[in-house]
Amino acid sequence: MSHAKSHTALIWKVFGFLSIVTIVEVWLGIVKPDSLNLTQVLGTSILNWIFLILTLVKAYGIAWYFMHLKDEKTWFRRAIVWPVVFLIAYLAFYLLYEGDSLGIIDQSLTRWSYN
Repeated sequence: MSHAKSHTALIWKVFGFLSIVTIVEVWLGIVKPDSLNLTQVLGTSILNWIFLILTLVKAYGIAWYFMHLKDEKTWFRRAIVWPVVFLIAYLAFYLLYEGDSLGIIDQSLTRWSYN
């Protein structure tokens, strides 16, 4: 019985952690502080980087506890997590780079300015 009780406690702890991260994301999305939203770092705002990092933390936490990666062998965890991390990093870079390129192309083809 104690094993089930400790497992239930762990689920509640993970639920609490994921809830706090989600509440922070929603609060930042509603408030959008100018210091985070208007400051550009590596092609996008600090706020976007915070959203990306918090989303990755939530995804890793879900995989770690609910997909039971915590109990797997190290090589198996790495075989699952590393390709996903590299894929997300690649997609983030590609979207940021190409999104900026499309903005530059759009500015050269239109008569109005974004100033």
